[in-house]
Amino acid sequence: MAEQNMIVINGNEFVFEPGETILEIAQRNNIDIPTLCHLKGATATGACRICVVEVEGARSLVASCAAPAAKNMVVRTGSANVIKARRMVLQLLLSSGNHNCAVCGSGGTNWTEFQLHVHQMDNSEELCPVWGDCRLQELAFRYQVTGEKFEATQTPYPIETANPFIVRDFSRCIQCGRCVQACNEIQVNQAIHFGYRGAATKIIAAGDRPYINSDCVFCGECLQVCPVGALVEKEGRYSVRPWENKKVRTTCSYCGVGCQLYLHVKDNTVVKISGVQDVAPNYGSLCVKGRFGYDFIHSPERLASPLIKENGKFREASWEEALDLVAKRFDEIKADHGPDSFGVLTSARVTNEENYIAQKFARAVLKTNNIDHCARL
Repeated sequence: MAEQNMIVINGNEFVFEPGETILEIAQRNNIDIPTLCHLKGATATGACRICVVEVEGARSLVASCAAPAAKNMVVRTGSANVIKARRMVLQLLLSSGNHNCAVCGSGGTNWTEFQLHVHQMDNSEELCPVWGDCRLQELAFRYQVTGEKFEATQTPYPIETANPFIVRDFSRCIQCGRCVQACNEIQVNQAIHFGYRGAATKIIAAGDRPYINSDCVFCGECLQVCPVGALVEKEGRYSVRPWENKKVRTTCSYCGVGCQLYLHVKDNTVVKISGVQDVAPNYGSLCVKGRFGYDFIHSPERLASPLIKENGKFREASWEEALDLVAKRFDEIKADHGPDSFGVLTSARVTNEENYIAQKFARAVLKTNNIDHCARL
């Protein structure tokens, strides 16, 4: 029998398969290693350095997301050196940009002045739009750090609000690269990349154009993977807080793929939609319709009751009266012009069962085969 590959993590032995990283082995065995830049299904970069661990015999700390496991490797995920390194990385990130959460410092300036400056840039008196739903804030609480140790740095790039769906706040971008990987490797849209160099580095679309004028298709994958407040839904930027809404899982109704999504509901109103991670068929990904096309649910223009047109004007009617009128007119049309004068179009937004009933109605009741389906209807 071939000898198994064994790795020791925090004093415990684990079996691993060749090619697995330290992070994958740890996650599979419920050992917590924090991450910021790591994105499941994408190439590991080790860019953020939050996931560093101590490997016996290594000259420096190792990024666990990008380090392949080796036979008899001995790893420590929470040593003093590891904690010190993570704290420093977090302090650097918090001092860079407008991270005005409760634990973020102000780089030596007055805290009130810093908050007022951020409010002015955000054009809002609220705290960060992802307060309470931010991975950076969560880790700052966990490691008890602020950004006050290092001199604050500000981004030269203004907030982009030109497009209808996503607000791009460069002052809160930590350049983890998750959005770029999600766009290029998960969705394969190739719409955004890293641009410029050094302190001027930013995430850009082709030609450094706003999203609205770029190749972006607004699938929102970048928005869903952003661990901070750099990419936020425009519609509910400050009104959607995680503790104020509940998530209801459902199936997207726009086409027949069956994408699984969460409706974020506040006061019986859908305020946001996100994909369900690690579940087929979409594994968290959504298209622009599935993620942003929910305004119709609560539109004041939706019909609340049947309407009958009389003398050029619509009046409200009961379902019984409306259905009786439709049935009567169908009989008259069929008698006068024949069943093939009818044509039926069904919708991709309804279930297979409802589409089946529609074709059964067309063939068995109207006596016509003139029935079609259009995914764009």
